[in-house]
Parts: sequence; structure tokens; C-alpha cells
Amino acid sequence: MKTTEIQTSPLDQKLGDHKTHRFQLRLESLPTVAALVIFAAMIVYGELSYGRILQYNTLSNLLINNAHLVIIAVGMTFVILSGGIDLSVGAVIAFTSVSGVMLMNAGLNPWIATLFMIVVGGIFGLTSAILIQYFNVQPFIATLAMMFLARGLASMLSTVPERLPDDSPFRFLGKQVKIIDGPKVNDLVLTAGVVIAVVVVLVAFFVLHRTRLGRTVYATGGSEQSAVLMGLPVNRTKIWVYVISGALAGLASAVYTARLGIAQNITGNGWELDAIAATVIGGTLLTGGAGYVLGSVVGALVLGLMNVLITRDGSIPPEATTIITGGILLVFVLLQRVVGARQRK
Repeated sequence: MKTTEIQTSPLDQKLGDHKTHRFQLRLESLPTVAALVIFAAMIVYGELSYGRILQYNTLSNLLINNAHLVIIAVGMTFVILSGGIDLSVGAVIAFTSVSGVMLMNAGLNPWIATLFMIVVGGIFGLTSAILIQYFNVQPFIATLAMMFLARGLASMLSTVPERLPDDSPFRFLGKQVKIIDGPKVNDLVLTAGVVIAVVVVLVAFFVLHRTRLGRTVYATGGSEQSAVLMGLPVNRTKIWVYVISGALAGLASAVYTARLGIAQNITGNGWELDAIAATVIGGTLLTGGAGYVLGSVVGALVLGLMNVLITRDGSIPPEATTIITGGILLVFVLLQRVVGARQRK
């Protein structure tokens, strides 16, 4: 008996590979789509339950109050995509905020002080990267050490709030500018901090999806060994992602401090966890190699809108915020596990 072999043409193979690639892309984007659905559902629920959610001033407050979180979530996206973690960003924000304000109050030009905050943040990230890359320290331990170091330095500098003068040029970053004059107090207002956050997101999107550095970040997180075998600059890339995360923490510190006009050594407590939560909720895999910077923005806005709804409700204690955040994070981690299992199949 003759057996008939079915030969597959190159065109059929290409079509099959294309369908498989599209299916994997749909799976990878599933957590991000879920975050968008949750964000939309929260808006609908808030509008039906409390009202005045779909209006200019709510949108303005959401963007202004969470601009700093968006910025550090972008930096965290780079790190997690590469397969790492950065626990130091909250403490780096505290140290750069206190030191920056003290330098401004001592007479240093505010914009030089702002540059100082960004550079110092990058130095903390570089130190973490050196420990990880050249001393084989686990990212968790290296960035935890930087967290304690930065928090301790902030406390040594000052244990009392450091205030900026109301007429400080630095406060320009937090000055509200009316974009749309709505009825009564329903105005659309933005700050330079929001514009900075948008620019950071756009630049990060371009870097991750249109440059060699971005492609190497994804490849490193997917399989570091394979990335090395392909000749990609893995070592340099892993250093860059931590420098980017630290520098963006310094930038977020400037945006946040300019809005409040005050710096404290306790600023940023737990913000590293918020940034990780925003990144994971936005669809970035904790194991690295898959995710979207725009998804991290959605994740940050989900956390911000959750705080708005809890405040509007009034009956939910503020302490419940962490419980709800933990529940949402758990759901998305489980969703990532399901997506990973389906991809392996």
C-alpha cells in the first residue's frame, strides 16, 4: 500500500507562520486589553454610581495627580521587559526630591537642580546595574540595597518637610494651565508635568519599538542566552534599562515636587510597588520579553481612577486601596500565567 505524502508549499507555510504569529500577538495583548476593559468599566460604574466622572475636571485631576506614576511606570516597563525588577525608585524619588529642594533653597538655579535630580536618579540606576551585571547580584537584592541607601540618605538630609517658595520658577512644572473653559468649575486644565509624562511615554514607545535598544530589551527578557548567541549587546542593554529607570525616577521626583512644593524623606513610600502593579496590570509579563509601554500607562490610570472612586464613595477606608490593588494585581498575574501556558501550547 502506497502512502500519500501531503506536501506543504512555501506559501502555505508562510501563511501558517503568519497566523501563528498573529495568534501569539493576540495572546500577548490580552492582559492589556483586559486593563482597558477594566478602565472603561470603572468609568461607567463611577458615572452611574457617583456621577461627574466623565467630565473635564475629573480627567484633569486624574492626569495631573498621576503624571509622576506614569513616568516611573514607564521606567519600570523597561526593567521588567528585560527580565529584571527595580525596588529603588520610590526611595530615589525621596532622596532626589529632598536634595533638589534643599539645593534650590540654597540658591542653586532651579533648572540645574532639576538636572541634578535626574542625573542622581540615573546614578542610582547605574549602581544597581553594575551590581547586577558585574557582581552577579540578583536584581531584587541590588535594587533593595539601593532603596535602603537612598531612603537613608534622604533621612540624613532632613527629617522635616523642605518647602519651596511659592514664587520659585521650579513651581512652573506644577502650574495649571486652562485648556478648555467649561461650565462652572468643569475646566480642562493641564500642567507641564502632564506634558512631560506624555513626551516620556511617546519617546519610550519609539525606543522600544523602533530602535535596536528596544528590540534588544525584548530579546533579553524573552531569552537572555538566545540574545547573547544572536550577538546582541545584552550587557550594555541591561545597564541602560536601570539607568533609564533611575533617571525617570528623578524626573518623576521633579514633577511631583513641583506640584506639591514640598519635599519629605517619606515621599515615595510604596511607589515602587505601585509602578510594578501599573506595569503588570498594563500587560507586561513579570518574566520579561512581552508587554507594552502604553499598557503601563493604562495600568497607572486604573490605579489612579480607583483612588478617585474610593474617595467619591466615602464608605471605603483608604486602607482598602492596597487590598483592592493586590486583588487586581493577582487577577492579572493569573491571566499572564494562562497566556503563557497557551503560548507554550
